[in-house]
Amino acid sequence: MARTVRDVALMLSAMAGPDPRSPIALSQPGSHFSQPLERRFKGVNIAWSPDLGGLPVDQQVVSEIEKQIPVFKDLGCTVEEQWPDFSDADEIFKVFRALNMVLILGDLYRHHRDKLKDTIIWNIEEGLKLTGSQVAAAESKKSELYHRVRQFMQTFEYLILPVSQVPPFDVNQQYITSINDRKMETYIDWMKSCYYITVTGHPAISVPCGFTPDGLPVGIQIVGRHQDDFGLLQLANAFEKETEFGKQRPPLAV
Repeated sequence: MARTVRDVALMLSAMAGPDPRSPIALSQPGSHFSQPLERRFKGVNIAWSPDLGGLPVDQQVVSEIEKQIPVFKDLGCTVEEQWPDFSDADEIFKVFRALNMVLILGDLYRHHRDKLKDTIIWNIEEGLKLTGSQVAAAESKKSELYHRVRQFMQTFEYLILPVSQVPPFDVNQQYITSINDRKMETYIDWMKSCYYITVTGHPAISVPCGFTPDGLPVGIQIVGRHQDDFGLLQLANAFEKETEFGKQRPPLAV
C-alpha cells in the first residue's frame, strides 16, 4: 500500500474518517493520521507468536522474525510468547469468503464460467452449497472469536507474528500446496497467518523485517487493538526506523 509507514499514515489522512455510509468507519477524522507517529513504548506489552499455536510456518520466515524480537525490547516493550485462541477462525473465514464469492462473482459464474479459473469456480460453488445454518453458525463463532481476541488484547497492546507462512515463491506456481511436509487442503490455506487476523476485524500492518539466506524478503505482521489504527502505525514506524529494512536491497541472484 505504501513504501513507508509514514506514507500509510498520509494515505489514511486522506481516506479515513467518519462516514454515515459505513457502519465500521473510524470515528476520528482523517487528520488524526497527520499527527507525529513518534511515541515512547516503555512498559508496553507485546505478544509474539511464530505460528498462532500450530500453523505450519517455514523456518526461514520464523528465523528472520525471531532475529528482530530484541528490537521491540530495545524500544522498551515487554515481549512474551503468547497468542489468542483462534479456534474456528478457519471455518469463519472460509464461510464468509465463499459467501462473498457468490455475491461478487455469481453473475460471472453463471454467464462466463469458462472464463474463470478452477480455484475461483471451486470457491463460488462452495458458497452456493452453504446453508442458512452454516452461515448463522459462522456468524456466532465470529462474534465469539472477536471477543476472545479483544480480551486478549486488553493485556497485550500488540500481537506480532509472520505475515506469510512461506517466503516468496516462483511466479509460475499458482499457490503453495504444502508447508513443512503438511499438505494444504485448499488454495488459500498457506495464508492463514493473515486471514485469521482478518476475521477478527483488528488492524494489522506488514513491515519489512529481513531476508532469507536466498535474499527473499520477509515481513513481520503487527496487529493492534480494535480501531487503534494510529497506535498500530506508531509501533510500525518505530520498528521501521530502528531496522530500516525497507531501504535495503538483497544482492541480485545470478
